[in-house]
Amino acid sequence: MAGRFDPLTRTAVRGGRTAVPAAAPPQPDGAPTPAGPAAEHATGHTTGAGALVREWAPGREVDLGLTLGPLRRGPGDPTFRTTPDGSVWKTSRTPQGPATLRVCPDRATATVHAEAWGPGAAWMLDALPALLGDADDPAAFVPRHRLVHASHRSRPGLRLTRTGLVLESLIPVVLEQKVTADEAYRSWRRLVRRYGEPAPGPQELYVVPDARAWALIPSWGWHQAGVDMKRSSTIVRAARVAARLEEAAAMELPQAAARLEAVPGIGPWTSAETLQRSNGYADAVTTGDLHLPGIIGYALTGERDADDERMLELLAPYAGQRHRAARLILLAGRIPPRRAPRMYRSDIARF
Repeated sequence: MAGRFDPLTRTAVRGGRTAVPAAAPPQPDGAPTPAGPAAEHATGHTTGAGALVREWAPGREVDLGLTLGPLRRGPGDPTFRTTPDGSVWKTSRTPQGPATLRVCPDRATATVHAEAWGPGAAWMLDALPALLGDADDPAAFVPRHRLVHASHRSRPGLRLTRTGLVLESLIPVVLEQKVTADEAYRSWRRLVRRYGEPAPGPQELYVVPDARAWALIPSWGWHQAGVDMKRSSTIVRAARVAARLEEAAAMELPQAAARLEAVPGIGPWTSAETLQRSNGYADAVTTGDLHLPGIIGYALTGERDADDERMLELLAPYAGQRHRAARLILLAGRIPPRRAPRMYRSDIARF
């Protein structure tokens, strides 16, 4: 249903949705079972060699495209992939080492099937419920606008993910500072493929570099990836205090934001976008964004020139759930018409 009635526009992607192919329905009794590669796509349960396996019953609908979508950094993200069997593949550098996770919902049994490879496989499977939003409480959200109510009602599978990994969420957010999303995604791909490592498991994915590797990237390496000195310096400073930043995963929102913003180059925009993913905070509203206030103002009142102050005023009825409200507004797709060309895209690696 989501693929037919919820177009994957740029605003929907900004709202944290990614396209996940629908898994084939279960075969009725007596129906022939596909053989060979088709069997994996039809069942979604072929276990790879050396994988740890977990079956989890969430007791609710799981929409992988909405829940895990915010973790994807562009269509060519080397750490994230969707496959025709309805699976989502995600790599991470866990406290126990690199890992690859494959998640696939089973509609027949109302469970989620997960497999993981690598030294961090057990950690990834233990973190599966939090990753799929089990700690999130959407019942606390009460829509106050007709558009928000419609968006909320049409997306019952939306949950806020929690990775528990701060640096992994922080670095791609820093790359998105002051540039277009396409430029940031390109830099992310170049850096992860060059300085990361091949991920464990059957998919050709990559694991992000560890903190030391990020800190040791030379100046020309950042330049070749299209990253200017301001953003690269921020990432290096963050990598040098990575252990302290990871402690923010266990903090409440004000303390976690203060811990991140103690690093020069990390402000409210960067900390909010990071903690939305690493901590799953429903109230981590993004301020300082070029487009978000105008989108929210236009969607709720028709005001296309709203600023941060006006956006926070409009979101005040959703106190405690302002990030969820903003996501639902973005997913609704009601955006102001363009009055100027898109922001100019550049690549400093060419110079």
